[in-house]
Amino acid sequence: MNIAIDLLHSEEDFIQACIAKEGWALKKLYEFHYPVMYPVCRRYANTEEDALDILHDGFIKVFRHIDKYQSGTSLVSWIKRVMINTAIDFYRRESRRRAVDIDDAKNLASGEADALSNISADEIIDLLQHLSPAYRSVFNLYVIEGYSHKELADILQITESTSRSNLVKARTKLKELIAKRFQFGSFTPSSHKNDLDEA
Repeated sequence: MNIAIDLLHSEEDFIQACIAKEGWALKKLYEFHYPVMYPVCRRYANTEEDALDILHDGFIKVFRHIDKYQSGTSLVSWIKRVMINTAIDFYRRESRRRAVDIDDAKNLASGEADALSNISADEIIDLLQHLSPAYRSVFNLYVIEGYSHKELADILQITESTSRSNLVKARTKLKELIAKRFQFGSFTPSSHKNDLDEA
């Protein structure tokens, strides 16, 4: 379960305490998983404020539906799934994305080196915040979470072609931003944000 539980409480006891809405258990659950789940939410959000909204909404759902967690499986994975679903719901409510032209979508060559492998996780999260919600969501769900384009079409209520197009364009924009960072030796998010938020 990846959480320190006092010796008087088994995992099952801890989950039962959460189901009973006991304050000590909910507090421990929140405090332990907050640092892990915040970066997950941040990948999907335009701003830190949006990320916190997703995070807090996600924990409300975790507390409300903790009885659906099966003891003995990975609690952190279950909570992460709740956070991702909450982020998707947030995207559907808040996004004002335009229709994307899919005619020029091209698959990336499979042997192409991924520039993202050369930078840190924190830098990737920072870069992702400068993509449009449409591009960011597809990139996160396909590249990081491992969903297929068919699954993305169902989740985001778009076509598979649009999903592929958005992934190509997200990668292209990320590589442009990475190139600027390496070229100039420093990176100022605000100076490039408007160039990237096109969709």
